[in-house]
Amino acid sequence: MERNEAERAPRDSMDFDVVIVGAGPAGLAAAIRLMQLAQEAEQELSVVVLEKGSEVGAHILSGAVIDPSGLDSLIPDWRSKGAPLTTQVKKDRFLYLGAAGELALPNFLMPPLMNNHGNYIGSLGDLTRWLGEQAAELGVEVYPGFAASEILYSEDGSAVVGVATGDMGVGRDGVPKDSFTRGMELRGKYTLFAEGARGSLTKQLTADFKLDEGCQPQKYGIGLKEVWEIKPENHQPGLVQHSFGWPLDNKTGGGSFLYHYGENLVSVGFVVHLNYENPYLSPYDEFQRFKTHPAIAPIFEGGKRIAYGARAITEGGWQSLPQLVFAGGALLGCAAGMVNVPRIKGSHNAILSGKAAAEAAFAAIQDGRSHDILAAYEEEVRTGAIARDLKPVRNVKPLWSRFGTFAGIMLGGIDMWANTILKGVGFGYTLKHGKPDYAAIRRAASARKIEYPKPDGVLTFDKLTNVSFSGTNHEEDQPVHLRLADPNIPISVNLPEFAEPAQRYCPAGVYEVIDDGAGDPRFQINAQNCVHCKTCDIKDPSQNINWVCPEGGGGPNYPSM
Repeated sequence: MERNEAERAPRDSMDFDVVIVGAGPAGLAAAIRLMQLAQEAEQELSVVVLEKGSEVGAHILSGAVIDPSGLDSLIPDWRSKGAPLTTQVKKDRFLYLGAAGELALPNFLMPPLMNNHGNYIGSLGDLTRWLGEQAAELGVEVYPGFAASEILYSEDGSAVVGVATGDMGVGRDGVPKDSFTRGMELRGKYTLFAEGARGSLTKQLTADFKLDEGCQPQKYGIGLKEVWEIKPENHQPGLVQHSFGWPLDNKTGGGSFLYHYGENLVSVGFVVHLNYENPYLSPYDEFQRFKTHPAIAPIFEGGKRIAYGARAITEGGWQSLPQLVFAGGALLGCAAGMVNVPRIKGSHNAILSGKAAAEAAFAAIQDGRSHDILAAYEEEVRTGAIARDLKPVRNVKPLWSRFGTFAGIMLGGIDMWANTILKGVGFGYTLKHGKPDYAAIRRAASARKIEYPKPDGVLTFDKLTNVSFSGTNHEEDQPVHLRLADPNIPISVNLPEFAEPAQRYCPAGVYEVIDDGAGDPRFQINAQNCVHCKTCDIKDPSQNINWVCPEGGGGPNYPSM
């Protein structure tokens, strides 16, 4: 079959009441709430959830200290139903790290909203798998391994009417193979997009419906994480520790997390704000260097790393929330950017947003509506529990970016205290973020080169070794899902001007500048290594990389991340 012939071949189509893209906390919460409402009303309802990962939870990565407020609202008896959250937070610790020492910050200085008591430490991936089971028991059709790759619009283009899954069995050259299978159309009265940070379809919807008009640019960080099994004598179940400072300089935002939970497990990670300036900075290598600090390294002595992963995180907060609704659908959770940055939490808001969207969609369907705007959902997000969580911390990120780590965190703390004391008002202002993250990077000629130590293979590891602990796998004979608008830009622009930062910001060794054999540089994309973090789509200074979905089932297969 020729390429054009394959693209013209008709697709099978299935109709549902609600189509949900993404089986993360937001998407599954929406599915569960829809079926709860249908059962309460004794009404038939068809709901389908598409998930690009090989299984539910395969692409989920988070710290995670989980605020149970979302779960309490969605499934009040989740504890007795066996949800995989059993380690309650017992101790909060905040550290400022210097190159050779640390300073513990008194907890009484922290605004109450930073208190983690009552929260749970665990794997968000495992919790998502459990939510998938709850959804299936209620009658939701959950299809892992199927990537939604195309938005379906009404004939006049004014409304979303569903999505189509990607074709399978297409070769790297774009020509269908013998195994070619045409994608399927899934049409719904409403389509809810819960793709997580920098979703490929969300990006298209935002442009098509101008959803980001009137809000600040979305801001991002990259979160890198390892799970370790440590010696029992080093394990402190329920300990939550965060740090800022070393190894990052004062101009570069970010910090670490270290959570003790389960059977001698520690979740250790590092977040770098993607508005960093130095093109020679490598977030991955900063993470590895962090683990060598004398206050950190002893925890891992005699232990072993058992998993690794990375994912972009939305950091824009309240002032970066786009318009959430459009004719025929809505954006949920991290697709819209509902992370509380200073708390480093977003799963509770993701669940609450899914629940709110479900209630708005169900009411609309009961009224005989379809493909219109779910205004009730937007109103609930902007006036309800999510607003009460995000608004008090809205200035923390811009203060950090503007004044640097030391002064910015102090000013952010003062601002949070003001919002705690003067509820809903604070100091009465909302700061702007300014330029998008890709525009923050400096020219290489004016930047300081950073020499990173070689990994020792015991505490610190090279990228490719760690990627092998992410379970990442892609069908190699398929079109590269990291699309360059102009293949010449990496060498003609990014290399001379920015030292081609893709070599360093990617946490999986996807991008390399190599010798072409004739002494000239060549840009190489190792797409099979991609852990779907989306950092390249965000940070490329020329905005030349477009991340699109590969074949369904490809990417990481995170175990309990």
